[in-house]
Amino acid sequence: MSNHILVVIDDDVTRNTLVGYFDKEGYRVSQASDAAGLRAIFTQHHVDILILDINVSDEDGLLLTRELRGESTAGIILLTGRVDSIDRIIGLEMGADDCITHPIALRELLARVKNLLWRVSLMAGDMVSESVLPPGTISFGDWRFDIARRALFHDDKPVRLTKAEYELLVALTSCPNQVLSREKILNLLSHRVDMPNDRTIDVLIRRLRAKIEFDPKNPQIFVTVHGEGYMFAGD
Repeated sequence: MSNHILVVIDDDVTRNTLVGYFDKEGYRVSQASDAAGLRAIFTQHHVDILILDINVSDEDGLLLTRELRGESTAGIILLTGRVDSIDRIIGLEMGADDCITHPIALRELLARVKNLLWRVSLMAGDMVSESVLPPGTISFGDWRFDIARRALFHDDKPVRLTKAEYELLVALTSCPNQVLSREKILNLLSHRVDMPNDRTIDVLIRRLRAKIEFDPKNPQIFVTVHGEGYMFAGD
């Protein structure tokens, strides 16, 4: 069965263009013009990828993203008309996986959808625990991070990572017990994360702490070194 993409945009022309494009690419596509229609489809069907305009007419798309992230493992790609990084940063904080600005480049959006589908499928699949850690796997405490498979496990239970969280975790775990400045981290991420800045790194650190730290307010794994940057201090 083909993957299910839900397009939620209140502009009829843009929405119909995306629906037609992904339909021709072989995907199962649903559409809605507002949050009410989105919820109705989510209630009745499994959705693999949600393409959501931040400025959906009847609700705040960012708050809607936070609500959905708490209820669903669907990949979320936000569309925004802002050229600055504000919507992108807040979208990441709310739990979106990716963000793209208008005007929409269809081939770029298709590439992002394919990449996100692959990562979502990894986390949804049944992954067998290995008695011996394979190459490219990092273990710290009760956690196991399989870099090659882009998979994070806590006590052998998969924990979902967004693309940006994965890239940041790779960067930090590659330099254990070394302080990485924000600039250094940006250099490691800039070819994969759109328009990153210092605030983006802070947001992603908070998100990793919320998922991994026993007490995110008193981090022991992702440590802040004031005035210098961040350090991975896992066992």
